[in-house]
Order: sequence, then structure tokens, then C-alpha cells
Amino acid sequence: MNALKIIPLVAALFFVPHSASGLDRTNEIFKVFQFPPNLIPTIDGKTNDWDMVPESYVIGSDQLVDDQHHHTNDPKHLNVRVRVGWVKGLNRLYFLYEADKDIWDFSRPDLHNDIFEIVVDGDLSGGPFEQEFETNRDLLGGRWETYMALQNAHAQNYHIFTPAEGKDWCMFWGPQQWAKDLPYANHACNYNFRPGQPGHLVLEFWITPFDYAGSDPKRAVESVLTENKIIGLAWAVIDYIDPNSPGNNGFWNLSRHHTFFGNADYLCQFKLMPLEAQFLKALEAKWTFQIVDMDRRLVAFKDQSIGKVATWKWEFGDSQTSAEQNPMHTYQAAGAYTVVLTVTGADGATARFSRVWDVTLK
Repeated sequence: MNALKIIPLVAALFFVPHSASGLDRTNEIFKVFQFPPNLIPTIDGKTNDWDMVPESYVIGSDQLVDDQHHHTNDPKHLNVRVRVGWVKGLNRLYFLYEADKDIWDFSRPDLHNDIFEIVVDGDLSGGPFEQEFETNRDLLGGRWETYMALQNAHAQNYHIFTPAEGKDWCMFWGPQQWAKDLPYANHACNYNFRPGQPGHLVLEFWITPFDYAGSDPKRAVESVLTENKIIGLAWAVIDYIDPNSPGNNGFWNLSRHHTFFGNADYLCQFKLMPLEAQFLKALEAKWTFQIVDMDRRLVAFKDQSIGKVATWKWEFGDSQTSAEQNPMHTYQAAGAYTVVLTVTGADGATARFSRVWDVTLK
């Protein structure tokens, strides 16, 4: 081969496009609503807990595409609204799925069922998580060996039956069947139609995303959900029309890649949003701490106050104080200390927060 022809070929091999962040490259970043800790949704199949979620968080049928080209986007046949939420301090994703259909198909006990299929990649690890797409399948020992080692390990796929009648609420597409039950997931569904009839369905549930989910839950590593974090997430609505024609179904997809269900590179970007303004106090003192060196009794304090703070006053419980925002303090004696932070806002308002005996040193 001519050397001039080899150079562009090698360059092409080195510059094959790949999503470094493990995300479907679209311009839109979808939002995940943060619920205040005193307003966490009750999983009861009712929508009232979600009334506080602004319309800007809703993802509807108009944002889905039938990538199998079986059906047109007709809201008279299928109209879907999805809202996603999270709670600071809990590694859970909450979902409210509402759908109106002119024909619901859920009479069979097998996989043939109207389905809400979701995939989540909590740490943006990206790449294949379904054995069919793993190029090293032969090295791992074959199809089922790869399934046991890889499937749903770093991203998770849930086929949620809508509704699930006489069957488990979802098919978790991997060996980690523990992940769809408490304490890792919960669900409730509300509907009043029969197979073949039209009607409105409400599905409410939460799941736990995992950075690693093996067959043993004791070895699983939950994805840590934090404010402003971007996660990978996408879903599809598998829309059956005729129970006697298994191939006649729509695959309404939020991702623009049909195989998002097995490759996390094709998921969409979702941002874990801060609390909406109406749930924030104008001024609130908050703080955490970390014992840096127990032998030296050295403690680091971190201000997490909310609002426009002008001054900080720390009382460390040993007659010592500090005006720094994030002070380090060395205690001279062992003991259990009550530490108080008082913050002053620009308007002169004050707020106080203490931890009683949390800082305990030997």
C-alpha cells in the first residue's frame, strides 16, 4: 500500500469519535428536580406530591421519536409525561410516569407488555453494559459468562411493565435481581382499565443507580448523587398495538440511538438541580466537619450556609472562636464538644446552627 494512503488510515483509527463523558451528544441537558427533604414523594401511585415540580422539568411525547418508524407521533394514540426527581443525601432517582393510550396491552405473562424502559449510568462510565455489545465476550468466556460479569454492572436497565398485572413490576435486565426490590427500589401503579381498553396510567417509583452492581449486593457500589452532577439517563416507551403481532410495536426513544439500551455512550445528559428558589431560606447556617488528625485533635470545619453571608462566628466549645469561613482548629484536650456557627447576612439578619457533641476527640 502507498505510504500516503496509510497515513490517513492510521489517523482515522486514532481519531474515531467517542463520547468521552459517556453521553449522547445532544445540545439539551434535561433537569432532575430536587425535592426538599421534608417533601419527599410518597410512593403511592398518586401525582399530588409532584405538583410542586415546574413544567420545565416535564419530558413529553413530543420529545420522543419512534426510531422503528412503525407509528406517527399521534397524542391521540399515546401521550406520555415523565418527571424525574432526587433528594440531597439519598442516592435515589424518583420517577413519575403518566401515560394515556387508546389501547393498553398487558394480558400476557411474558415480555410482551407495554413497557417503560429506562437506563441509568450514575457515574458516566459509558460503554457497553449488555453482553451483546461487549467486544471481549470471547475473552470473558462466552455469552452467559459475559452476562454474569458485565450485564447491568456499570449502568442499569429496567423494563418496567405498564401496568404489571400478575407479574413482577419490572424485568431487571441483568443477574442483579436484588436491585429492583427494597431497599434499592420501590414502586406503585394506578389505573382502572383492562387489556385492549383506553385509559390513563400513573406509575410512581424510585431506583438506586450503581457505579458497580454485581450479583452480590454486598459488593455493590451506589452512585453518589450530588447537586449539579450530570448523570447519564434515557428511556423508551415500548408501545404494543396487537397481542397477536409481536413485531407491531413502537419504540419511542428519548435518546436518538436505538441501542442506548445496551450502550451507555448513547444516554442523554441529566443534571441534578439545586433546590428551586421558593424552597430556600433567605439565610440559613449549616456546616460539616472532618477530623483531619485524631492524634493531634485537628478538625476541619466547612461552611455550607445558604444565602448571602457577610460574617461567620465559630464557637468551638473550648472557649476558642474564629471568624474564618472554613477554619481549622486544634483542640488541646479530649472531650465531646458543642460547636456553634452563627452567620450574619448583608442585611444584618443572623442564623445559628450547632452540633451537640458531634465533635468527639480522644
